[in-house]
Amino acid sequence: MLDLDFKRTALVLIDLQCGIVRAFDGNTVVERAHRLIKRFRDHNGFIAFVNVDFHDGRDVLMPSCDAPTAPGQRPPDWGTLVPQLGFAAGDYLVTKRQWGAFFGTDLDLQLRRRGIDTIVLAGIATNIGVESTARQAFELGYTQYFVVDAMKTASQEAHDATVKFIFPRIGHVVDTATVAG
Repeated sequence: MLDLDFKRTALVLIDLQCGIVRAFDGNTVVERAHRLIKRFRDHNGFIAFVNVDFHDGRDVLMPSCDAPTAPGQRPPDWGTLVPQLGFAAGDYLVTKRQWGAFFGTDLDLQLRRRGIDTIVLAGIATNIGVESTARQAFELGYTQYFVVDAMKTASQEAHDATVKFIFPRIGHVVDTATVAG
């Protein structure tokens, strides 16, 4: 099992919210994230839940691109964290309006104020929200552990590309058992 200094390490969970977990059939990711949460709670570790949600829809990213996200009506619980994760009073919620969890949020500020310099990262989607957050964290100087079996995206090929080509260049690739036992 990975020996973590829980005073300097945060668990950051990306987009484990009802709408995204449903869209990506992410129940296995939620189960593994729950194991990570338990380990961090058992050691009084800092847990940041990140969701993506929008104020009025006009704040959705819509730059010109070849494969834009299809606009549409989101169900009322789309941005709500999956209840099975057990969001608790001491947990921190970060609502982002783009792919990465650092840009336009106070996540970096909250981590630094607590002396956190290491991040354990998991969530959905591997090559979008998780990878964007990981790249931003790398640029901010955080040590990172990527719990790759507690991540998922639209295709195995896209997941594997991020795990093989991006994560090893900016952190450490691990699995749930390595972090949570």
